[in-house]
Amino acid sequence: MKTSIITFDSDLGVKALKQGKVIAFPTETVYGLGCIYSSKEAFDELVKIKRRPPDKPFTLMGGNKFSFEDYAYLDSKIERVISSFVPGPLTLLLKPKEHLPYHVTLSSPTIGIRIPGLKILRDFIDRVGQPLLVPSANKSGCSPCINSSEVKDVFQGEIEYIISYEVKSSLPSTIVDFSTSSPRLIREGELSFDKILEVYNKEN
Repeated sequence: MKTSIITFDSDLGVKALKQGKVIAFPTETVYGLGCIYSSKEAFDELVKIKRRPPDKPFTLMGGNKFSFEDYAYLDSKIERVISSFVPGPLTLLLKPKEHLPYHVTLSSPTIGIRIPGLKILRDFIDRVGQPLLVPSANKSGCSPCINSSEVKDVFQGEIEYIISYEVKSSLPSTIVDFSTSSPRLIREGELSFDKILEVYNKEN
């Protein structure tokens, strides 16, 4: 398979995703790999390319039209965090709704959801018409790629398209588990956990 560099304006990336293929694209943090969330075959291909254990779920990434309530359970404190920091470099681990396909949650008690701060990416996901499953663009255990050249070096011949765009940060998103009684930091990235806690614990 030939790996080609394209832009967000191209319809090739949208078409490939709708066909159940995996492509690479930038977020406002590091590069990601993505496939449509509804396809088990696309999920299997993503696992294969990522070299990742098949029992570890991927983050769900939405665009401008994404509704958290359709995929996860929220409360007023979580809604306040979403209102303050989303879109942005934050992945929220939430209790998933029961109707989601098995490969999306893999029976995990949480689902990771992220809406990227990069508007051109959110617009792109809206054109695809459904959320994507998105891990960072790297082989499991390696550092995330931060530009299209790095992605091509790592995934040459394994993915058809890489969207080229300048990434502003080399830090991944902050991951916080909101599924328990108090938020738990899983990974601190560009967004400070202290800022998140301050908003979460703010009195109404």
